[in-house]
Amino acid sequence: MYAFIHLRLEEKMLQIVLALVPVFALLMIGFFARRYGFPAEGFWAPAERFTYYLLFPALLINSLSQASLSGGESLRIVLAVLVLLVVVSGICLLLKKPLGVGFAAYTSFYQGSMRFNTFVALATTSALLSSAGLVVAAIIAAVMIPVLNILCVLVFASEKGLVSNLVPTLKALATNPLILACIAGVLLNQLGGLPATLSSTMGLLGQMALPLGLLSVGAALNLRALRSSGRVLYISSAIKLLLFPVIAWAVAYGFQLSELASQVLIIFAAMPTATSAYILARQLGGDAPLMAAVITAQTIFAMLTLPLVLSFVG
Repeated sequence: MYAFIHLRLEEKMLQIVLALVPVFALLMIGFFARRYGFPAEGFWAPAERFTYYLLFPALLINSLSQASLSGGESLRIVLAVLVLLVVVSGICLLLKKPLGVGFAAYTSFYQGSMRFNTFVALATTSALLSSAGLVVAAIIAAVMIPVLNILCVLVFASEKGLVSNLVPTLKALATNPLILACIAGVLLNQLGGLPATLSSTMGLLGQMALPLGLLSVGAALNLRALRSSGRVLYISSAIKLLLFPVIAWAVAYGFQLSELASQVLIIFAAMPTATSAYILARQLGGDAPLMAAVITAQTIFAMLTLPLVLSFVG
């Protein structure tokens, strides 16, 4: 019996690894392309903006406009996401004093433990669960993106002297293209969805989002930032890449989510932190170099942890 279970786990892990190879291959292509100046250094910033402001919003709008948002399953998914974020956020707050680091370093720890890379999450979901998974992923992203951004801003705002920066930050939050895309997708869904021609156009734009987004994430990796790493990097990585998905599995079980919804929730929970965390750290006086190190390390670590976590938990 043990040998049979062991064999099944090996087969499952092999399937997951093979499905994730293209995802991490694109990350590495992006990293080496930028390192060797191809196609040009000036290419990557516009490519990332193009993906962030047009391609990914198109993917989210198209997926959410077609999603089945009625019924108990959607409500349970929303509640499961909220409970998951509250639980892990509470763990991070409890660890603030034991960590014994300054406020700037703690903000990098919090973001590194909580945030997820939307680009990699959607690409991984697509690779493992195809279009059906992307619909559920859009629902989860519609909750996670705004809530996580608000939580991170509140952590920064808890420090004295950041109130003056809070208004422009909240304004940026309100104009975040991913948040606006989620709202637009839900509204269109309630209005009956997109017309077929427009949906096809959005679908084509969405297909470009995943590969270009992964290339941009790879291009943004900064190995030199790892020199500034410390225990914050390793503890936040352990929480984000190992503990977070285990808690997600428990929450999914507690809310009796379907197998598909549970798998997507665990995929999101197992993602490395978002590259946008560096921008927030720089804007609000966090430890930006440490944040860059956490982002890079977690993206690299995820190549090892993601297949393991999804094999045993997913």
